[in-house]
Amino acid sequence: MLPFPPLSELAPRLARLLFGLTLFGIGLALMVVANLGLAPWDVFHQGVAFRTGISIGNVVIMTGFAVMLMWIPLRERFGIGTVANAIVIGAVLDAALLLLPETLDAAVLRWGAMLGGIVLVAIGSGFYIGAGLGPGPRDGLMTGLARRGLSLAWVRAGIEITALVAGWLLGGTVGVGTVLFAFGMGPLVKFFLDRLSMLPVSRRTG
Repeated sequence: MLPFPPLSELAPRLARLLFGLTLFGIGLALMVVANLGLAPWDVFHQGVAFRTGISIGNVVIMTGFAVMLMWIPLRERFGIGTVANAIVIGAVLDAALLLLPETLDAAVLRWGAMLGGIVLVAIGSGFYIGAGLGPGPRDGLMTGLARRGLSLAWVRAGIEITALVAGWLLGGTVGVGTVLFAFGMGPLVKFFLDRLSMLPVSRRTG
């Protein structure tokens, strides 16, 4: 496990972590109700939810812990943020879906929800990564494989394409939102992380 930060830093960093993960979960919920395509991993989560009857948020949580088990042979070290990521995003996603309408009829509302969801996920990522309390389960898997001599770009692409295809075959929603998320999330997260991080670049994880 990653070492705890100094106690004087822990409370504000935990607050940022939880706030960021909450925004992340709300953003995912907005993308779900927009029904214009989800992020690759969430196409998988939604597909599993469709096939099993388990809520998408609970699928997110279970997948997070399953991926963390894959860290063991990679000898990756998790942090508070890793465990919180695995739990909070899925819980907030399910809670938000209970409050949001199941579907949005007007095209302008669907596009607004999809674009707003992407931006909220990026802002949330800036907060939780910037807290420096450990990478998310899926990010840790990618960086762990990359440390074995593989290209991070190829590892990320391979894992996300696999999740996307599997999710699509299971019935997950693929669409314009998937494309915008895939190509826009990296620059957006960098933009917000540069402005929201509590840590210098050398100490960021995520």
